Amino acid sequence: MNIDFVPVALRRVLLETPELTRAYLVGGCVRDAWLGRPVKDFDVEVYGLGCPELGRALERWGRVDWVGRSFGVAKVTLADGRQHDFSLPRRDSKVGPGHRGFAVETAPDISPREASARRDFTINALMLDPRTGEVLDFHGGLRDLRDRVLRHTSPAFVEDPLRVLRGMQFVARFGLVPCPDTVALCRRMAPAQSELPAERIREEWWKWATLSEAPSRGIEFAWEAGWLDLHPELTGLRGGEQDPEWHPEGDAWRHTMHVVDAMARHEGWRGADERARGVLMLSALLHDAGKATHPRRALRDG
Repeated sequence: MNIDFVPVALRRVLLETPELTRAYLVGGCVRDAWLGRPVKDFDVEVYGLGCPELGRALERWGRVDWVGRSFGVAKVTLADGRQHDFSLPRRDSKVGPGHRGFAVETAPDISPREASARRDFTINALMLDPRTGEVLDFHGGLRDLRDRVLRHTSPAFVEDPLRVLRGMQFVARFGLVPCPDTVALCRRMAPAQSELPAERIREEWWKWATLSEAPSRGIEFAWEAGWLDLHPELTGLRGGEQDPEWHPEGDAWRHTMHVVDAMARHEGWRGADERARGVLMLSALLHDAGKATHPRRALRDG
């Protein structure tokens, strides 16, 4: 894979730092580059070093800020002003409920295969060797990208319920079809959604609202996975009768799915700033929410 998409300053760090011979670009930047999409964030995972060694190696190139030394994550600001995350592979142990219920330790000796199995979906578990251009794909992520499939990477998926909402926005952003086994796993995780902090839930819904290409797919995925039970203003639209003269497409749910997809195709929405896109898409999603709570009045009033 050609690495020309990597900023020049970052490329120099990766190719000219002797200590980083086992450093890999990981996650979304590899996925997006393979799809030919613009890459916004570049994340690097470094093997075989501890925090002190990694810090000293990176300090030659710019300012190093440890945002989570216990997690082995450093933000490095390079000469071009751009900031990138460099992290060490970790071993996570589930010790409590919720998104933060993990005991984390850095594990420099872990293998890339083992580390990648901790990621959420196969399309996000890809790793790129910047020295050779080789994509390390231990879980079939390239196949799933080609087939537009969303598939969980390993049984460790169940340890973090936030991953279901990440799946919702990935399905919508990339036009994916969720694997039935992944949907079933997410359905088993549905009771854990109440453990998630509101700000993390908002982040994933906001990505759905601002980045979707096929927003209805994400909502349908959330429904199939049982993750809309806390949103009766949406679930109540299913089966909601509408006047067929004005809504030949079917019930209020189907109408709403048509509306959010039409919004995503609208040139004005695509060209708007992030805040406007989010407000408009959420408005489209909820424009008929009253039909969920007052269906008879909605039918009467058209």
